[in-house]
This record gives sequence, C-alpha cells and structure tokens, in this order.
Amino acid sequence: MSFSENLKSIRKEKGISQEDLAEIIGVSRQAVSKWEQGSGYPEMEKLLILSKKLNISLDYLMLGEVKEKDEGKLNNVIVPTGKITIKSFDGKSIVNCYKVLASEVMYKAKDDEPRYWLIGVNSGAFWGEKSIVLGWYKDEDSIKGEMSEIIKAMNKGMPAYTLKYAVNVKNKLLRVKIDKEE
Repeated sequence: MSFSENLKSIRKEKGISQEDLAEIIGVSRQAVSKWEQGSGYPEMEKLLILSKKLNISLDYLMLGEVKEKDEGKLNNVIVPTGKITIKSFDGKSIVNCYKVLASEVMYKAKDDEPRYWLIGVNSGAFWGEKSIVLGWYKDEDSIKGEMSEIIKAMNKGMPAYTLKYAVNVKNKLLRVKIDKEE
C-alpha cells in the first residue's frame, strides 16, 4: 500500500477525523486530505510526529510493511511499541502499561473470591517500576481471555484497552470478594 492509503487506513482504524489529525500535528485539514489523496507528502518533521502520535513505525506508515530476514520473505506487520493504556477495575486509575502480568492471588481464594489478578506495570515512578492491580478474575479462562485480548489490541496498535473479563469486587475485612450485585 502507498503512504496515502496507509495514512487514511490507520487514521480511520484509530477513529480520528482528518480535522483532529490536522490539529494534532499542526497542519490544515486540507493538507491531511491532500496527503490521503496522494497529492503530496508531509515534511520529515511531520512524518515523525505522525509516527509518534499514531503509534506506528515510519516503515509501516511509508511502506505498509516491516522488512525482516525470514528466508527472503517480506512480512506485513504492524510492530506495537509495547505500551497500552488500561483503566483499572475500579475506574480510579488509568495506567500506561509497558508490561501486564497475570497471576494467582497470594492467598487461598474461597468460592466468593477472585482467584486471579491482572497487574499493570509502568515506569513512571521515581524509584523505578510502579505496578497497580488492573482487574480481578474468577477463573483461569477469564484471565487468559483478557491477556489474549490485550495482546491483540497491542498488535493492532490500539492506544487504549478496556477490560472485558474482570469481575466487580468489594473489599470486606481485608479480603477481596466478588460483588454479586454486578
């Protein structure tokens, strides 16, 4: 695909209008329209901004592919940056994660308690990594499903992801219980 087709496709995939994209990179909507029609190209500085703001590589933006040595084959691959924003289960935190960990809880879970938790890790803390509980899960299938969906979102270059399999919980006497009122 050409630059114009790639730009238009990526912009639409991310749900950004031409006007919004123009505002983000500091050009007119007409400039974005010309680029998408193949009537011109942005300056290098604008290409770098596009790459960063759309969370894609310049190779993919310009060529639609990433060249890899794989027995002489070219692979059409969107390379994720490894970062995604996820809102925590309680809605009190939004975490820009570069790593997501799934684990069994550290205590023997009872029937009314979640057995797994999802932890998001970012490097925003002064002393290094900061981790936060993103969600609680009642069984292994649920957390595996969530991890699979997060990987798909990252591979598509999505900037954000909303948890789909987490259960609502309540804190009761130093324990986390599944909220039956969900």
